[in-house]
Amino acid sequence: MAEPTIRDDREKGRLEAFDDGDYAGVVVYFVLDAPPHALVAVHTVVEATHEGQGVAGALVREFYRTAAAEGVPVVPLCPYAAAWAARHPEEAPVAPEEVVRAAKAQLKASPDLW
Repeated sequence: MAEPTIRDDREKGRLEAFDDGDYAGVVVYFVLDAPPHALVAVHTVVEATHEGQGVAGALVREFYRTAAAEGVPVVPLCPYAAAWAARHPEEAPVAPEEVVRAAKAQLKASPDLW
């Protein structure tokens, strides 16, 4: 599979991957409301027909690129995103602890965010 096409649907909190127009996977996320702002990855899912083809990694990499372009950190609450970040520290700076705490508090207060 070639690199997937990735589209950000900020309103729905979905960074979606497509392979030749076919839906391949998603990072579900939210934007931390209060300063300091951040993008918070909550869940990563890849369709079974696209597993093992690098879709999840491409999604998380693009998620970090998007955050960097916006000048905000990423809080990887999603286990896959957290594992990816640990394997790619040069691309995935660690968010400040106060930002992580704020993201966890917002998710706990509004579990419907994802």
